[in-house]
Amino acid sequence: MSARITQRLMVERSLSSLQLGFGRLSSSQEKLSTGRNINRPSDSPTGTNDAMRLRSDLAANTQYTRNADDGLSWLGHADATLTSMLDSVRRARDLMVEGSSTGSGSADAREALAQELTQIRSGLLDQANTRHLGRPLFGGTTAGSVAYDGSGQYVGDGNAVNRTVGDGITVSVTVPGPAAFTAGTDDLFTVLSDVIVQLRTNPSAVASSLNRLDAVTTTLRTAQATVGSRVNRIESARDALASSALSNTQSLSEVENVDIAAAIVDLQMQEVAYQAALGATGRVLQPTLLDFLH
Repeated sequence: MSARITQRLMVERSLSSLQLGFGRLSSSQEKLSTGRNINRPSDSPTGTNDAMRLRSDLAANTQYTRNADDGLSWLGHADATLTSMLDSVRRARDLMVEGSSTGSGSADAREALAQELTQIRSGLLDQANTRHLGRPLFGGTTAGSVAYDGSGQYVGDGNAVNRTVGDGITVSVTVPGPAAFTAGTDDLFTVLSDVIVQLRTNPSAVASSLNRLDAVTTTLRTAQATVGSRVNRIESARDALASSALSNTQSLSEVENVDIAAAIVDLQMQEVAYQAALGATGRVLQPTLLDFLH
């Protein structure tokens, strides 16, 4: 037994089909006007999930990049300071060599050397207390304002200041003072203090202090090399972050952004389909009084 097709049923089905076609046309227009495939989560739950993940990755990359830039700033400042200190230490060594001979130079000449070494030691102590963003560069995580007190005693701590520059990648961006200026039981400032006294009282003992200074100098160079390796590691991580950000941005664009040419073609197709549906419906639905009487 076939179902009876009434005028009302035809109207309802026709209007439903028209509404569906109009919805597709409206969706095509919205995508083209906004330039986005996804204007609300319901447009594509899977695409929305992918977009959220990609945006989360991009946000993490942005933070990692800021961390890397901050770390490079710390390490760059440390490298420049160590380079300057090594220059001063080399000058100090030259003065020690000059004053180590008891047969050359008068007491006044050795006093002049001692005075210059005093100035060099004072300058090195100031550099050891260099601050970065208000914190002692070689003081670890100390809350104090200096890494070394006026006597050359270390008052910082050995804790590292770390920066996370990638997923699971953490790099220390500081060098505690003892790791840079101490060799064994000798530190740079103690050695220079001893030499200053020796120049004034016992010039022959200066020669033995040269080995002590050389050991400290080796520690300084090692610290600078460590800083350089950390810089390289952070720069490599930052390059990887830039590459990842570019890839994620492209993927996000593919998920969210409209292909303009394809969107225009789709809009034209939906317009044609809707206009055709309107025309067909207008011709089919021409009710007469007899239709309503059934």
